[in-house]
Amino acid sequence: MTLSAAALALSASGPAAADTSDKTIALSNNYAGNSWRQAMLASWKKITDKAVADGLVKSADAFTTAENQATEQAAQIQNMILQGYSAIVVNAASPTALNGAVKEACDAGIVVVSFDGIVTEPCAWRVAVDFRKMGEGQLDYLAGRYPDGGNLLEIRGLAGTSVDTEIHEGIAKGVEAHPKFKIVSAVQGDWTQTVAQKSVAGVLPSLPEVVGVVTQGGDGFGAAEAFKAAGRPTPTIILGNREDELRWWKAQKDASNYETMSVSIAPGVSTLAFWVAQQILDGQEVPKDLVVPFLSIDQAGLEKSLETTEAGGVANVEYSQDDAKTVIAGSAK
Repeated sequence: MTLSAAALALSASGPAAADTSDKTIALSNNYAGNSWRQAMLASWKKITDKAVADGLVKSADAFTTAENQATEQAAQIQNMILQGYSAIVVNAASPTALNGAVKEACDAGIVVVSFDGIVTEPCAWRVAVDFRKMGEGQLDYLAGRYPDGGNLLEIRGLAGTSVDTEIHEGIAKGVEAHPKFKIVSAVQGDWTQTVAQKSVAGVLPSLPEVVGVVTQGGDGFGAAEAFKAAGRPTPTIILGNREDELRWWKAQKDASNYETMSVSIAPGVSTLAFWVAQQILDGQEVPKDLVVPFLSIDQAGLEKSLETTEAGGVANVEYSQDDAKTVIAGSAK
């Protein structure tokens, strides 16, 4: 498991006192239908509950829309404006469709920090990994495994989100860099193994032999199950750090020395976004764009990662206030 030293610069002491004890922060989340989002919400609650108990902020409420609709999330944000939150942390359904509501929040003096699914409204802050690099890296890995290239199946994420678009663009760039590979089919997986399994099963009868499956996370185990049910050889499936994927990988590794890699953004990035909002409320100078590393697992690190990943969960790292200060300082250079 690899993560930059900056992101893991955990402080041995407690968080420093900050003049934000009367501030209220809300999380606006558009979707909770997979293990990554559930882990993200659990991390938020764990870290923010302690921050509230320590008196660093007054409250840190989390809200998730019933449907993954940008219009619904925009209305949710407008309601948060009316409630007078000091800051709103957003995992956005769309990079652009929420911009109007975000601008309303900014105009009302509310700090807006987007993460994972970011927004493009200039008044907001953005905390994200380089998703294009994450997609491109899958092709670099496969090129090392298959010098002669081959056919690939692509499983995409939640349509309309910045994350889906950027990972897809990275994969496309990776194919350009390694032209011996060809995407022969692309299906929607919604970052959920059940949806991915059904989508992959639907195209397998017409699919030629593939050497690899490029993914976005939450879809690898579903893809493996679809290939198994169809009686087809299992290609190299890039995984997304979910516990069910890691457990499946371990079983295949033990049985036949199956090799792959796993990569995703840590669900705990929500906690980094929380601390970024808190630092902005505390009057600190924070760059508008903060880039954090993605969390990757290789063949040698599989067992250790699996040991520390909760059943039904996702390989994760949570951030402290000092981590946020380190990331902010690094991004300001």
